[in-house]
Parts: sequence; C-alpha cells; structure tokens
Amino acid sequence: MSTTIQISDNVKKNLDKMKIHERETYNDVIEVLLEDNMELSENTRKELKDRTKSPKLISHEEVKRLHGL
Repeated sequence: MSTTIQISDNVKKNLDKMKIHERETYNDVIEVLLEDNMELSENTRKELKDRTKSPKLISHEEVKRLHGL
C-alpha cells in the first residue's frame, strides 16, 4: 500500500542530497534514515541526551592516551 505525503521544499532538497544514486526513491532514503535511527537503543539515546546536557571536555593528550596513540 502506498501513501502520499507532503513535505516542504527544504526537506525534499535534503532528501535529494542524501540519495546515493539518481534513481533512488525517496522511500529508499527514508528507510535508511529510519533504520539508522532505530539502531540506537533507548539506553544509547538516553546516554547521548545526557552527554549533550553536560559534556565532559578532555584534552587531545587524554584522547590519545585513551586510544593508545
């Protein structure tokens, strides 16, 4: 079953930019966006939301140390 939806010109332009190839449908682009969004678990979303509220800043040196660089 298909449904017609209305989107703004701005949203359409953004969807056009996200197409991998010219013949890709808007449905395909939206499915990819939904899949990416659904991959984040509820805990991950909460953690990301909490981090953006009170970000912990660390130096480049600390990042290098943490990643063994």
